[in-house]
Amino acid sequence: MDFELNEEQQQIKHSIREFAEAELRPNVLEWDESQHFPIELLPEFARLGLGGVLFPEAYGGAGMGYVEYATIIEELARVDPSIALSIAAHNSLCGGHIYIGGNEAQKQRYLTPLARGEYLGAWGLTEPSSGSDASSMRTSAVKKNGGWVLNGSKNFITNASLARTTVALAITDRAAGSHGISAFIVDSAVKGFSIAKKENKLGMRASDTASIAFDDCHVPDENLIGEAGQGFIQAMRVLDGGRVSIAALAVGTAQGAYEASVRYAKERFQFGKPISEFQAIQFKLADMATQIDAARLLTYRAAALKDAGKVTTRESSMAKLYASEVSVRVSEEAIQIHGGYGFIKDYPVEKYWRDSKLLTIGEGTSEVQRVVIARQLLKS
Repeated sequence: MDFELNEEQQQIKHSIREFAEAELRPNVLEWDESQHFPIELLPEFARLGLGGVLFPEAYGGAGMGYVEYATIIEELARVDPSIALSIAAHNSLCGGHIYIGGNEAQKQRYLTPLARGEYLGAWGLTEPSSGSDASSMRTSAVKKNGGWVLNGSKNFITNASLARTTVALAITDRAAGSHGISAFIVDSAVKGFSIAKKENKLGMRASDTASIAFDDCHVPDENLIGEAGQGFIQAMRVLDGGRVSIAALAVGTAQGAYEASVRYAKERFQFGKPISEFQAIQFKLADMATQIDAARLLTYRAAALKDAGKVTTRESSMAKLYASEVSVRVSEEAIQIHGGYGFIKDYPVEKYWRDSKLLTIGEGTSEVQRVVIARQLLKS
């Protein structure tokens, strides 16, 4: 059992950290306040292989594993969780679904440009009345004229306004329940596809989040992923991998808040000495560091098992559950260490705190993770 990154993985970590510090750090507050995703950096993301971290070079990807992927997402989130979220959704959800369920023609046509980083992708599962209960979705797809006609809407969709390719799930056989859900690749330029609303969010503000509307949106039959009725099963497999990325994102967010707290504690003087010399602050930092390490170990265990080809439903959910809740706790303690300064935007910890909360909600709430874990534990 190896708890250290190898030399190549360390190099990847170093290169992403250098990029994040140079290109992201100076703009974090501006992008947060303007809710701007830096689409202008897409060529740089592509140069670093961030468009297709997990996908084979044959499809334009970087051909890396989940351990490398977790390292990349953590390093991006350490500086700006918003950017890490958009990159994760592009890779794990949109690209991941096509890679897991798509045929060779779909991979060549859609996955390859996504993996090359030519443009962003989005994934549409959640609806206004269908959140944790994804099987109750209302968006429908009806077979017609050699293809499918989609009607309905999706909300809280990451990258929606910016994506050129969206994987959308829809009901094709309502009587079959979750086994009547299918997945489709939808081009944003097609008639009947539109962006309905961009959300004004508490955190993760530089990550584009919007609603999608389908109004008699025609999708050709060749854009059905797999067979009709397989969409929900595919989505559950996609989420197993996606939750590893959210766990890594949570670890990076917590790490960023922790590092900011250590710097501040050494610089802030009270009663004639730096507050880092007070046991109350030392205990906070000790607890923060311990929880982050535990979250990181859970995350990298899930990532390593994914790389080994194992089913990681339990491990991915455990990592996502624990890391996301640690991220909130660490970010909140970071504000406490900063005192009044933690409550203003001149210091980064208030943003880490705002960003962290989504991680306990997106890609399955903490409550859903506990349900998933319990079901895995109680399997006969």
